[in-house]
Amino acid sequence: MTRLVGAAALALLLIVTLLITAPARLLDRVVPAELVILRGLSGTVWNGSASGVLFRLPQGYFQLGAVEWSLHPLSLLTLSPHLAFTSKWGRQTVAGEVILRSQQDLDLFDLEVQLAANLLGRFAPVAVDGFFTLQSEVLQLRDGLPYSGKGRLVWNNAGWNSPRGLVPLGSYALDFEQPEGGPVEGDIITLSGPLQASGSLQLQQRHYEVDVQLRSDTDLDAQVRQMLSLIAQPDGEGFRLNLAGDL
Repeated sequence: MTRLVGAAALALLLIVTLLITAPARLLDRVVPAELVILRGLSGTVWNGSASGVLFRLPQGYFQLGAVEWSLHPLSLLTLSPHLAFTSKWGRQTVAGEVILRSQQDLDLFDLEVQLAANLLGRFAPVAVDGFFTLQSEVLQLRDGLPYSGKGRLVWNNAGWNSPRGLVPLGSYALDFEQPEGGPVEGDIITLSGPLQASGSLQLQQRHYEVDVQLRSDTDLDAQVRQMLSLIAQPDGEGFRLNLAGDL
């Protein structure tokens, strides 16, 4: 019995060793090509890089750019790979750690993201400018939906691309938190800018509710007022944005 256990442990160690020393190019054979495209793989499965990574989404491809990763070898024993990673595509950056539990279940830690705001135009009919930055201590997804998390999302140098040109709005933050299995609840605050925004956001499974008060201490640009009148209701000297629906 002791010999059997020892042989099994040795075999397991050999398998793990082969996995972590295997060349990174082997990932092309195991990563589903219908979901992810990998280019320029180098290094090993344990510690490697790719010159380009693209995710296939219903709206088209999402470019991560150059990616580097480091695998925690012992995580292979639990069949839940744990990786530290960084990616860069121009001014777009992503860094953090991830535990891959399945295609739709994952845990993210110490996540830092910077994305161009105009990417929203691929998902909704909006013409916005600036950059989104996300910092999250933990973010867990189950069945592809938020399960728990905590962090801050900032819209830096927000702007609206009007027919007459770019209209600057300001910088805004969403501080959010979600207990395990509960709703995502967030507070919206203004960091700077002529358009003041304050309110709340809630996301339960796929259902969302947004309630934001919009105002300004000075006269708003006529284009901004026209834009707000299309998406929000007049409320005193400002506007109130109430949205609810399903993702």
